[in-house]
Amino acid sequence: MKPGNTRILNIYILKELSGSFFFGVMAFTLILVAGDLLFDLADLIIEKGVSLFVVLRLFLYRLPAVVTLTLPMACLLSTLLSFGRLSSNSELIALRASGVAFQRILKPVMVAALMIGAFALLFNETIVPLANKAAMNIMRYEVAREKPSLLQERVFLREESEGTLSRVIYINRLEPREGRMEEVLIQEFEKGRLRRITTSREGEWVDGYWILSDGEVFEVDNKGAVSLLFRFQEQKTRLDLTPREISRASTDPEDMSIFELYDHIALLEKQGMKTGPLWVIFHLRIAIPWASIVLAIVGASLGVRPQRSGPGVGFGLSIIIVFAYYVVMSFCKSLGQSGFLLPVISAWIPNVVFLGFGSFLARRVNH
Repeated sequence: MKPGNTRILNIYILKELSGSFFFGVMAFTLILVAGDLLFDLADLIIEKGVSLFVVLRLFLYRLPAVVTLTLPMACLLSTLLSFGRLSSNSELIALRASGVAFQRILKPVMVAALMIGAFALLFNETIVPLANKAAMNIMRYEVAREKPSLLQERVFLREESEGTLSRVIYINRLEPREGRMEEVLIQEFEKGRLRRITTSREGEWVDGYWILSDGEVFEVDNKGAVSLLFRFQEQKTRLDLTPREISRASTDPEDMSIFELYDHIALLEKQGMKTGPLWVIFHLRIAIPWASIVLAIVGASLGVRPQRSGPGVGFGLSIIIVFAYYVVMSFCKSLGQSGFLLPVISAWIPNVVFLGFGSFLARRVNH
């Protein structure tokens, strides 16, 4: 095919896809919103008397997270409907009769899906976390009427050395921005036995070190008896965690970006915590946006098959395929979090399985 004809073919296919893609984003967003979010918002207005202005803002802040889920679904629906139209109008037959292979027709589809996947990944790591935090702040401070606070309370940390517990740190109140903590308790272990206890009224982050103030150090003997060793006014303490890292240790992983989640996992591993389930979440955050490419190939391959149905059946078929994809994803996620599969394998199995299915259908189109 000549370069000019190739460009025309690419533009024509992308125009066919664009309309149904945006329709799919709106349709699936409406379904997901109507299925859960609208009922919650209605409950806030009717039961709790929240103003319509606050509810509208909450709706807008929650919308980005919903849209990211609909992008792979919209890719599936758009290719299914568009290639169905091309097939029913015998346009695909004419192209194949002219020597254009189906794999060549798929190229602009895959490029467009790749761009959508990259956009979804970027959108999910920039706009979505900010919108989720804004929605959470509205629920806390405007709906639940909590007072804004820069404090974190009851923070637990643990450290391991060569696979055995070495320290447990309890901080009753933490001010991450100011680098201050109050009511600190440090328990130090040797070969799994508690040997020393340090208490401090407060601590401050100074030049890369924690300085504990107004504290006491106790010794624990082999029989478990506790005796006072000494009191101190100030004592420099080794704690390889900055105030920000300590604050992040108690943050919900679902509200973190990929980079924050990676740092959070590294922090927990330093403390000897099990991080398998968090690694599954980490790899899923990368894998799910690329489902756009996989489902686009599946939709295009199914769309070219002879069918006498209209868009309604295509929409229903796309829902069934999406449902099957998320069932497989949920099953593999459970296997990964329980340790039966490696996290990276459990996250990418759905994409690999459906990519194999779509590739198989695409190869059969030319036969």
